[in-house]
Amino acid sequence: MSMQAARSTTILSVRRDGQVALGGDGQVTLGNVVAKADAIKIRKVGGGKVLTGFAGSAADAFALLERFEQKLGDFPDNTRRAAIELAKDWRTDRILRRLEAMLAVVDHQVSLMISGAGDVIEPTDGIIGIGSGGAYAVSAAKALLQHSNLNARQIVEAAMKIAGETCIYTNTNIRVESL
Repeated sequence: MSMQAARSTTILSVRRDGQVALGGDGQVTLGNVVAKADAIKIRKVGGGKVLTGFAGSAADAFALLERFEQKLGDFPDNTRRAAIELAKDWRTDRILRRLEAMLAVVDHQVSLMISGAGDVIEPTDGIIGIGSGGAYAVSAAKALLQHSNLNARQIVEAAMKIAGETCIYTNTNIRVESL
């Protein structure tokens, strides 16, 4: 019996009025079965100054998170540079290239998506959505930003709930951190 790939995640980050929030759902799916409903896919790193979230293989994501923390140690207070250095290593290292994950990284100034293709993307509007429910959560967050007075944390919570009710690979067991 071959192992099925773990899939499913929704990670969302929103900026509003000097606040940034990052949230993740708790669902892990193996094939058509929910294997875990309360996984923690977001972390505070860099002495609590940087929030990270991951989508993809958990083992791969943790390997990348460790390397990202090392890069933050090399470039303290420069999250963008740490992300770029991680992406360069990820793209050029033979072993790292095989890692299948995506990272969302935010601090007080910057919101970034980092991929194994060497991409470091800073969305124009500061909204990040990754994982299978990412597009659903981003759509909901954009609507809430335009049509409500909710703060960043409240928008992430509401948008993640909407994504959890829409995407079969996302649940409503949501964890949110903010800066």
